Amino acid sequence: MTKITNITYATLTALLIAVIAAGCIKNDIPYPRIQPNITSLEVRHQSQAAQLDTINRIATVYLDETADIYNVDILQCTLSDKASFVGDSIAGSIDLSQPRYYILQIYQEYVWTLKAVQNITRNFSVANQIGASVIDVPGRRIVVTLPSTADISQVKVLTAKLGSENSTITPEIEGRYIDLTRPYQITVTDYGRSADWTIYCLITEATVTTVRADAWTNVAWVYGEAQEGRDNYIEYRAASDTEWTRVPDSWLTVDGGSFHARIIHLQALTDYVARAVSGDEYGAEIEFRTGAVIQPPNADFDNWWLNGKVWNPWAEGGEQFWDTGNKGATTLGSSNTQPSDDTPTGTGRSARLETRFVGIGMVGKLAAGNIFAGEYVRTDGTNGVLSFGKPFAERPTRLRGYYTYHSAPISSVTSGFNDLKNRPDTCTVWAALIDSPEPFEIRTNPANRQLFDPEAPYVIAYGAFQSGDDCAQWSQFEFNLQYKATDRVPRYILIVGSASKYGDYFTGGNGSVLCLDDLQLLYDY
Repeated sequence: MTKITNITYATLTALLIAVIAAGCIKNDIPYPRIQPNITSLEVRHQSQAAQLDTINRIATVYLDETADIYNVDILQCTLSDKASFVGDSIAGSIDLSQPRYYILQIYQEYVWTLKAVQNITRNFSVANQIGASVIDVPGRRIVVTLPSTADISQVKVLTAKLGSENSTITPEIEGRYIDLTRPYQITVTDYGRSADWTIYCLITEATVTTVRADAWTNVAWVYGEAQEGRDNYIEYRAASDTEWTRVPDSWLTVDGGSFHARIIHLQALTDYVARAVSGDEYGAEIEFRTGAVIQPPNADFDNWWLNGKVWNPWAEGGEQFWDTGNKGATTLGSSNTQPSDDTPTGTGRSARLETRFVGIGMVGKLAAGNIFAGEYVRTDGTNGVLSFGKPFAERPTRLRGYYTYHSAPISSVTSGFNDLKNRPDTCTVWAALIDSPEPFEIRTNPANRQLFDPEAPYVIAYGAFQSGDDCAQWSQFEFNLQYKATDRVPRYILIVGSASKYGDYFTGGNGSVLCLDDLQLLYDY
């Protein structure tokens, strides 16, 4: 073997050993922890947009009555960048009568829950009934209440709907007489599946019952039950008075043997008494106390202070109720929500919200001018994390304020909003009451976006104003808060103003300006 051959052999051997050694080196660089998310979800017979909770990793779809919850057709399901399913995917036809669980991954595996909510309108009523029927869906039973004078061996069924619009009841009972001296069995069939239900009858000596009173500030809701078809109504008085006042018929809502009154024009922080009446018989008296008139602090936007480049809508060292997205906008520019000396009265200050493209040249993104009840939590890259809501326990009926608006053509759009390009921008002011344990966290990052949903179960009331028209002179706006229930007590109030309605999606018009002043909560109808 020549010297050159020996050198070549030695060199190749060394290279081979190096390659083998390199293959044995452990890779200690950890993969980044990036949560995979469901970014959109659509099903057939959907009653509203799906709710995607990226904090708890829960996707909720809402079905209308025509949907078969045991066979829900998935129309679309998209995931965040580089995310994929491990095992089963959300596709095809799925049984959502119970929650289902899916594994998603980018680098690590995360479990998402998919569930469905289907609100089916059910009703059951009989002649001479007192109050409303109790319809126990899980227990598949119905309880009706009749007076002691009723012949319960011959009870006429007025209405009977216990499933979807296409469901059937066997035997057919609507419009017919049934014997309720003992539990009565029926079978409800829906989408080819049958379930046995039982109808029970309770006898009562009481002919009228005052069920409850839900006291707000200038309004109270009083509920009663009595025999259907009689002269049923609500009357009330101040606790310090002796004379009763019958509510006008326009304040009264009657549904068979159930009825309730919306009593308006009450005094705040005052004791009242109410009762249900049926003919010449009276239900028990219920006492209640109305709430207080509470206004948001600095709702005239007179108090501001400048911290570096960031304008803050409260006095330095004072109470913070409002905040803005200025902490995010000033990472690449100046505050786009600032105080203005232009006001409806010519005194004090207003809030000037301007939508701007923030950045240098083509590098940057649209920042909508905004103001909200809550706090700016942190900046996530070029996105914001906000806390919407301040503690609040009263129940206002409306929000009023003053505004001016300049609508610029929409110059920046993101995926899903391309058809809005060059259309007039739209401003919005909205308010909500929620009873969730914590304020609502807003995240604008598309990878884990979470925005407010007015239809979410934690929302008690919601209302909004929006306009895409220029309004150079100060004008009044006002909108009602629509309540889902009268007895739920809020924990937080959310009030939000934005110069660009779709600013959360970085879509809007560069130069749109919304000015707001003198916001006021109203408590009467």
